[in-house]
Amino acid sequence: MNQFPAKNLFLLFLTAFIWGTAFVAQSVGMDHIGPFTFNAVRSLVGGIALLPVILIFQRRKTPERRQQEKANRKTLLLGGLSCGLALGLASGLQQVGIQYTTVGKAGFITALYIVIVPILGLFFRKKVGAKLWVSVVIAIFGLYLLCMSGSLRLEWGDFLVLLCAVCFSVHIMVIDYFTTKVDGVQMSCIQFFVAALFSAVCMLFTEGVPDPHAVAISWVPILYAGVLSSGVGYTLQIIGQKGVNPTAASLVLSLESVISVLAGWVILGQSMSPREILGCVLMFCAIILAQLPDRKKRLSECTREA
Repeated sequence: MNQFPAKNLFLLFLTAFIWGTAFVAQSVGMDHIGPFTFNAVRSLVGGIALLPVILIFQRRKTPERRQQEKANRKTLLLGGLSCGLALGLASGLQQVGIQYTTVGKAGFITALYIVIVPILGLFFRKKVGAKLWVSVVIAIFGLYLLCMSGSLRLEWGDFLVLLCAVCFSVHIMVIDYFTTKVDGVQMSCIQFFVAALFSAVCMLFTEGVPDPHAVAISWVPILYAGVLSSGVGYTLQIIGQKGVNPTAASLVLSLESVISVLAGWVILGQSMSPREILGCVLMFCAIILAQLPDRKKRLSECTREA
């Protein structure tokens, strides 16, 4: 399996870029509505935004492809349901947990999915070579320098975000399993409606019926997070992960933390310390290392050329 097809690498990087720049919208959106209300509405918007895309793509498909998709409908529904539950639970834990911890710690702990994914992969016979493990270690150290400024003591909010990282890891593994079997855009659309329903149920039990006025005045961050971060971002993740080692994919997606800091520096004029710059450099070095071909592969290519 090719760990980093160029097209897939670009799509995953674009996903990380969208998620990193959407952090401000997620934070502002919490000013007037609760975390589950925000997640429910943004997920609903993300699902609705994909409906016209699905209709356009469906018209371009051959009759044979449509017949094949009809035969795989149960697999599509199962994939969308599994992805939606994992995404809804992960997003909810993150939104709630970030209220009880610092943004830096939340970003660092969430990105620990780059460690959890290869560990989970062992149970699904997803081999991870030494090069990828070294890349993961470098990336973790880079994330620590980038995100952490206080102690690493685990508080209640940190524990919730850690559970969120586990759920995001499960989400990545579920996508890896289903993405080669079904249409990625359709599965993404289903997952948003499932995540919206899950978040809405949690909203009713913890926040009650939302105030329509509060939702209305939050329409800008909701649309940005719903259409871009959800509708576009998670769909690109599903398409980009196809044929890519899940550990390698998680490394690229973890660039979200780097991009959020760089976006704050470029767009908002926020300063970056030498420690943060070193963290960014280490993160990019980890991604580059993960892309380098294995020594055995290079030798075999040289032998064939000879």
